[in-house]
Amino acid sequence: MQIEMTIRRLIPDPITNMPVVVLVEKDGERVLPIWVGVFEGTAIELQIEKVETPRPMTHDLLKSVIASLGGEVERVVVCELKENTFYATIDIRMPDRVVTIDARPSDAIALALRTGTRVFVEEAVMQSVKRDADTGVADVGRLQKWLEGLSDEELGKYKM
Repeated sequence: MQIEMTIRRLIPDPITNMPVVVLVEKDGERVLPIWVGVFEGTAIELQIEKVETPRPMTHDLLKSVIASLGGEVERVVVCELKENTFYATIDIRMPDRVVTIDARPSDAIALALRTGTRVFVEEAVMQSVKRDADTGVADVGRLQKWLEGLSDEELGKYKM
């Protein structure tokens, strides 16, 4: 089962200062933090803030290539969590079929922001993160517990 998520914001990890995309369940309260690289975080932040760049960025180029080939980004899915690394897919609707492409979650999210595409997370990923949060083993669980307790106002204090 897939859960639709919204992109709440991008924040720095309070311990490592690395960018973290904060996804929140569309019709619920669960939160999923996903660490991304600095460059990917910048690409996501620019789109969240609606900053126009003088030349197309990589994700803008990808959007144009997909559209030029007659495709449309249908959805992105954070589909797996292995050894604290998230995996994602991008579903592209072509005229004659749907093509599923393996992607880093940061790239999938950056593309979703540019195309207005919905973001989903597999329930198994959410359950895996919950188990980590309950045992205190993984950074994902640690940050998830902290984020779930923050209001939008409190979260707004953490800027990239």
